[in-house]
Amino acid sequence: MTTLDSRAPHVLDTHELGRRPGTSLRVRRVLPAPDGLVVGLASVPDAAELEVDLQLEAVMEGVYVTLSTAVPVTAECARCLAEVSLEVDVNAQELFAYPADDLDEDTLLMDGDLLDLEPVLRDAIGLSLPATLLCDDECPGLCPECGARLADAPDHTHDDAVDPRWAALADLAAGPTDTTANAERSEEH
Repeated sequence: MTTLDSRAPHVLDTHELGRRPGTSLRVRRVLPAPDGLVVGLASVPDAAELEVDLQLEAVMEGVYVTLSTAVPVTAECARCLAEVSLEVDVNAQELFAYPADDLDEDTLLMDGDLLDLEPVLRDAIGLSLPATLLCDDECPGLCPECGARLADAPDHTHDDAVDPRWAALADLAAGPTDTTANAERSEEH
């Protein structure tokens, strides 16, 4: 186990809580969002600051942490690729255990009176990010032919596509081109 730095932004000192089971402490902290949080088309800005409400409870095994925060999210609409911004409510609960021999490797451990909230925040936010997002429930998306955003141009249309098997006939119906007319004149002379 690595020793935690009490000055690190996600490290919390629980000394004030004590180790007597049943004691609790409410804490409000402003923490930076963990870097690199991206799920599908949604992401959390790297410079985002989160107001995190924490409830710390001393239990026999360690410190039980309940956290809640609102996280700013930017994304692209899954239909039209317009930018969408929103806030996602994130809630998590985690036990930070006192070191012991019978703990599995995934258990988050206390380092003396210190605990690191970063992995809990990262997991809770990652699970709360929407995989797909729409700018509007009625978003019509993009034109499949030219890629125009249909919400900006509701009357957007294209000429009917010509079946490629009939394209030669469409050329004949359009009349002779200048090169065809010149070739016909030179055959007459």
